[in-house]
Amino acid sequence: MSRLQSHPLFGVALGLIGVTLFGATLPVTKLALGGFDPAFLTFARALIATVSGAIALFLLRRKPPVASLWQIGTAGVLLVFGFPWLSSTAMQTVPATHGGIVLGILPLLTATFAALLAGEKPGAAFWALSALGAGLVVTFALISAPSAAAGSIGSGDIWLGLAGLSAACGYVLSGRLSRGLPGWEVIAWALVITSPLSVMGTLSTLGTGIHQPGPSELAALAYLGLVSMFLGFVFWNAGLAIGGIARVGQVQLMQTFATLGFSALLLGEAITPMMIGFAVAVGAVVWFGRKARITTISR
Repeated sequence: MSRLQSHPLFGVALGLIGVTLFGATLPVTKLALGGFDPAFLTFARALIATVSGAIALFLLRRKPPVASLWQIGTAGVLLVFGFPWLSSTAMQTVPATHGGIVLGILPLLTATFAALLAGEKPGAAFWALSALGAGLVVTFALISAPSAAAGSIGSGDIWLGLAGLSAACGYVLSGRLSRGLPGWEVIAWALVITSPLSVMGTLSTLGTGIHQPGPSELAALAYLGLVSMFLGFVFWNAGLAIGGIARVGQVQLMQTFATLGFSALLLGEAITPMMIGFAVAVGAVVWFGRKARITTISR
């Protein structure tokens, strides 16, 4: 690995690419739900991604990492099924923009799981900045989407909260594994290991889960399978491994605003000056969070 490729900033850059790709997931899910139900969408996107991952593993002649299979399988269940199903269910009752804002809590959740599972020890400044970033997105939710949030927690918010927990834990497990394996290989093996569930789930929901999808819904399903479920993790896992899970996890704060941008592009929602102001504020938190002291404890 070159000096540039091992620099933490390179990890942050890779993480940002992954976050941008992930940022389209909620609005694209909203589009896909016009032609598919959440259960079929969860399994079908996983099956599409599995085919891509299996082809890559076969062409590059990768051998199964036997010693890490259970960890990869656990990460796979959380990321391949947990987050997609929970977030798809949430998207039935809340706007994509609202979902993107609520999931702005992901960096703090990721840092918490990193401290618990990956041997990372963020300092007080890092935690303060994480809390500030989470506070910014919560404030944004209360100010900009009163009709969706309404000062109370609805079922969509609960599903989103569970989706965030599933994603954060899965991110940490896959990021930790990416210290010893290429990031794309971790998600590829996770998809292959969980493929029996993907196949059985797709077949069992085939008759009831498809509702006359058009070109937009089919394109949305393809994006969820090829990009959200596979390509995005190639960049994201590599970034976590190079730049550190807690530090690169801060870049997730920008995912909220990537989601807003894609929601405007795909769903026709407006971008206001207030959104831009919050984006700048969150960007500042990410920048200072990147410089905050984080140590890694050997386990």
